[in-house]
Amino acid sequence: MKPLHLGVLISGGGRTLMNIADGIDRGEIPATIELVVSSRRNAGGVEKANARGFDVRIASKKDFPNEDAMHSAITSWLREKQIDLVLLAGYLRLFRLSDDFRGRVMNIHPALLPDFGGHGMHGEHVHRSVLRAGKTVSGCTVHFVDDEYDRGPNILQRTCPVLPNDTDETLASRVFEQECIAYPEAIRLFAADRLRLERTRVTILPQHSGT
Repeated sequence: MKPLHLGVLISGGGRTLMNIADGIDRGEIPATIELVVSSRRNAGGVEKANARGFDVRIASKKDFPNEDAMHSAITSWLREKQIDLVLLAGYLRLFRLSDDFRGRVMNIHPALLPDFGGHGMHGEHVHRSVLRAGKTVSGCTVHFVDDEYDRGPNILQRTCPVLPNDTDETLASRVFEQECIAYPEAIRLFAADRLRLERTRVTILPQHSGT
C-alpha cells in the first residue's frame, strides 16, 4: 500500500498533529505528513512541527488581502504537495472545500456529533456545554468535511463516560484519549479504501480476507 500524503491544518498546540506523527513513526498509520498549515503564526504546533522537520506554512488572515485569497493559497499548497487526505487538527476556521478535495478532508470533533457542534464549539466550550447539559456520555467524532462547521457525514465515533466530578479539563483529557484512537483508525480506513461516501452517509466496507 502506497503511503498517503497527508496535509494537516492546525490552529493551536498541535497535540492531534503529534499523535498522528507518532502513529506514523510507530508504523501504525500508512502515511507521511507532507504539509502542515497553521492559521496562527505563534501557535504552539508550529514549533513542534518545525522540530519534526515538516514543511510548515502559515495561512494567517492578516497576511492576505481577503479570505478568498487565503483559502486559494491553502488549496494551492495542498495541490502542490499532491495531498491525498487533508486532516483538520484543531483548525479553528471553516475550511473552504474545492471540488477536487470533496471526500478527502476529515475533521475530528470532541463531542458526539450532531450534538455540541457548530461555529465556536471547540475545545473547552464543547466540554463545558456537555457538562452543563448533564450528559453521562461524551466522546469524539471523525467526519468528512462539507461546507458547514461540523456537519459533514460521520465516519466513526468513540465514547467515554462523563463522571459526576468532572471538570472541563478532566473530561477533555478523557475525550482526547479516544481521539488518539479514532483519528488514526479513520486514516487507516481511508488508506485501505474502505470508506464509501454517498451524500450524507459513510459506509465502512468490510476488510478483505488476506489484507
